[in-house]
Amino acid sequence: MKIVLLAAGNDIHSVRWANKLSENGNEVHLCYVSNQKPSSDKFNSKVSLYELKIPAPFGYYLNVFQLRKILNSIKPDILNAHYSSGYGTLGRLVGFSPYLISVYGSDVYDFPYKRKINMNIVTKNLNAADSLASTSYAMALQTSKLINYPITNIHITPFGVNVEKFSKRDVNKNEDEIIIGSIKKLAPKYGIKYGILAVNYLINTLLTDKERNLKIKYYIYGEGEERVDLEKLVDQCNLQDVVEFKGRIPNETVPMALNELDIFLGTSVLDSESFGVAIVEAMACEVPVIVTDVDGFKEVVDSGNAGVMVPRKDYKAMGIELFNLIQKPELRNEIGEKQRRRVVKEYNWINNVEKMEKIYANLKNKVK
Repeated sequence: MKIVLLAAGNDIHSVRWANKLSENGNEVHLCYVSNQKPSSDKFNSKVSLYELKIPAPFGYYLNVFQLRKILNSIKPDILNAHYSSGYGTLGRLVGFSPYLISVYGSDVYDFPYKRKINMNIVTKNLNAADSLASTSYAMALQTSKLINYPITNIHITPFGVNVEKFSKRDVNKNEDEIIIGSIKKLAPKYGIKYGILAVNYLINTLLTDKERNLKIKYYIYGEGEERVDLEKLVDQCNLQDVVEFKGRIPNETVPMALNELDIFLGTSVLDSESFGVAIVEAMACEVPVIVTDVDGFKEVVDSGNAGVMVPRKDYKAMGIELFNLIQKPELRNEIGEKQRRRVVKEYNWINNVEKMEKIYANLKNKVK
């Protein structure tokens, strides 16, 4: 099948979809605006890349003629835009069919409510698509509310993980050390500051004399506009010897980073965190997760069984759950094993991509 993806070249989601669809024997072409070039995560050589000359945001309107020329040359079976806002606009304006929009989170939770014109853009784009896809039921429900569209007509296409790549590995761990970790962009919506505050509460309020011999570390992977403020918070909490900012890492090294951890924190504060891929990756590696109660995490984590959930922004509750898991290594192992089973059943990437291919094929035949 000939597939054209309209998506950011520097987004790991774009890379993974394009690469796996290509590996499955599809002819995959990816078009991206010029200020979203591929970066550390690499496309495989079989994926054809096209740089649209005009950068975002104007490029979502002004690259129509270039994209139309590309589509006329390729003659694809399907056009799939990632995000209903920017690339969704470009996909609508180019007028190609069959056309699928994959919603991502902020495009349906946040963007439409910032300005009235934004709502008009997104609803117009969603209504122009032949079909819609969402990584979660929660986000599908939000999308259906925007355009009065039956949720049953929105395809659920989880962004799962390679369960062979993301699995538990033998790592030499120091029994006197507990490593907590987060992997996320350093931006306010992801609530990393609450992870820092939770660790501070754990160390300075909850640990007893017995546990004070433990060496607690908090590894924060990711980069973003909030890094300076987070570093200041670490200084204010006197956690310079505890918190380590590890920077952004390519997806291929994430499994090893996860296997170093004893506990993973998902600290997001907005429902536009609509799925939580990093959470699923940690679960696949049998690292027990403590997450906030945002929509996407509620769907992924079976709280109290395969993972632990706390109210968003409640760093004290998160600290208490950290303390509980630190005290009970057998519980950490039990939760980790249950998480792994859940991921293998629900979020196996191979199955997720095969489902998307079926959606493409059905849409192609339906629109003919």
